[in-house]
Amino acid sequence: MKRRQFLAAASAAAGMVQMPWLSAAARGDAADKILVAVELSGGNDGLNTIVPFADDAYYQRRPTLGIKRTATLELDDFYGFNPGMLGLQRLWQSGDLAIVHGCGYERPSYSHFNAMAYWHTGVPHRGDEFGWMGRVADQIAHRRQDDLLINIGSQQSLAVKSARHTPLVFDDPQRFQRDRWMSDIPADAITSVTSKNDARAFLRAVNQSAQISSQRIRQAWEAYQSPIDYGIAPMDLPKVAACIDAGLSTPLYHVSFRNNAFDTHVQQPALHRRLLSYACDGIHGFIQDLERMGHADRVVVMVYSEFGRRVPENANLGTDHGSANVMFLAGRPVRGGHYGRQPSLTDLVDGDNMAYTLDFRSVYATAIQGWLGVAASPVLKQPFEILPIFSAA
Repeated sequence: MKRRQFLAAASAAAGMVQMPWLSAAARGDAADKILVAVELSGGNDGLNTIVPFADDAYYQRRPTLGIKRTATLELDDFYGFNPGMLGLQRLWQSGDLAIVHGCGYERPSYSHFNAMAYWHTGVPHRGDEFGWMGRVADQIAHRRQDDLLINIGSQQSLAVKSARHTPLVFDDPQRFQRDRWMSDIPADAITSVTSKNDARAFLRAVNQSAQISSQRIRQAWEAYQSPIDYGIAPMDLPKVAACIDAGLSTPLYHVSFRNNAFDTHVQQPALHRRLLSYACDGIHGFIQDLERMGHADRVVVMVYSEFGRRVPENANLGTDHGSANVMFLAGRPVRGGHYGRQPSLTDLVDGDNMAYTLDFRSVYATAIQGWLGVAASPVLKQPFEILPIFSAA
């Protein structure tokens, strides 16, 4: 294997490993705050998530799929929660849920691939090599550290790709370990290092980091026990809770519903309600778990999807790819309430789509700067409104 190919393969392997952990104190005050991004992949139907039952146009455009006010969970005199959202209703009642309406961007894409890339990079239509969470990590630490990002999933999300830092990516904590090819490296290939720039030095560091990170993750998961009910499909949030409670100093986590679960083109009502119950029960359970462990003041959860759905229902009792959508920020540090503005259901764009009323990057900026205390403009490449969701905003 040529040297360049060899280093490229080693670098790829490093994407699934972790260098030794750095304490929160060593990174400063911001390191004690944690942001957990939860992705509802597939395009969650915001209109049947936060139901605008007081708007007659909602029922005119959705004569079959429209959820009647009496079937929703109480929110206020205009909106109701989808009946599957008991978990988020509880957070709303305790003042720990911010609902952000009308989130979107100019000239929206209705392609899963393109739209998700825009949300992952935070740079619609222009593209970027790195993800918005990866760029946050770059702002937190200008020198390479490998403990800043954890992506729980079978594949690395573009959202956590960083110019300086290697995200820790794993799915099953019990199976997270160094790749077999590294175990087969001869001992003298990683111990007889003559130069820190030598490829063997890099291999040695990767080998050491793989052992440390895999051991730490497995130990965290094995030690984690919780009486909290996360529901029957808790996503990966218990794994995040285990990492936090084990003392890992990671400030940025990303988890996702997989396989475009929220792509509800056909027979939406029962499926969508069930998916929302999974997500909301999991998020509520996670925040309860943080309370139990004493970490509730440190963690905020942000919930997003790559796009919403069109206003009218389709002929298959489902909804098709749309534009503006609802986002959530949840946790004890959040000032609960409504933010943004509900888009019109009659003054539509591209035929059947709501016109966005708030750039989704304002929510990112609020999480980045209002919560983590990191300057948002360098991350998002331009300034965006900071919503008053946190006391520092």
